[in-house]
Amino acid sequence: MNDPVANRRPIKSRQMPVFQWLAARLARTAITPNQISGTSIALAFAAGCAMAATSASDTVITQRGLWILAAAMIQCRLIANLLDGMVAVEGGKSSPVGDLFNEVPDRISDSAIFIGAGYAVGGYPLLGFAAALIAMFVAYVRAIGASVDAGQVFAGPFAKPQRMALMIVTCIAMAILPAAWQSIPSQPTITVVATALAVICIGGIITAIRRLQKIAAILRSKSER
Repeated sequence: MNDPVANRRPIKSRQMPVFQWLAARLARTAITPNQISGTSIALAFAAGCAMAATSASDTVITQRGLWILAAAMIQCRLIANLLDGMVAVEGGKSSPVGDLFNEVPDRISDSAIFIGAGYAVGGYPLLGFAAALIAMFVAYVRAIGASVDAGQVFAGPFAKPQRMALMIVTCIAMAILPAAWQSIPSQPTITVVATALAVICIGGIITAIRRLQKIAAILRSKSER
């Protein structure tokens, strides 16, 4: 039988009083976990659009404001991802299609953020699409583990929390760094945003390989019993 608690990503933030209080308040309203999951897509699209808009902005101040907005929207997306599960499980408001709303919005949200970063100032569209594709493959590998009865394997080093943390740091860096520091002077094509997307791509590939290895080890162990 599918255990929603055992299959959850281990997140320390669930134990924070502020999120426990907020989840409890939401559970007492008519808001459903699926609606919270849907909201995360809107937040991710807002982040992606804000980043992409930096390349069309004519003023530095506007660009910096857009980067700050993107960082805030990414963080809000993560909070929505946290609260939907807490309202569903701890709040007792789970639904038969909850797993779909837990997974599908995440895949759309990741793509919106990475593709938006690819079109941002200092970004490269190809890297943005590559990061989105690799992030989706990492999640697919986890789904494979669950489908072959190896359980949910959340091994890193670049699972969703780490990918989003790097994007938030990147947005903040772009918002506060002088323009001259946003790329390497000797290699002006190597920028902060492009470097972050490249790290996400490389980290995602390593994560997928580690997850596949763990799933294979679990399946071999089961076959030897």
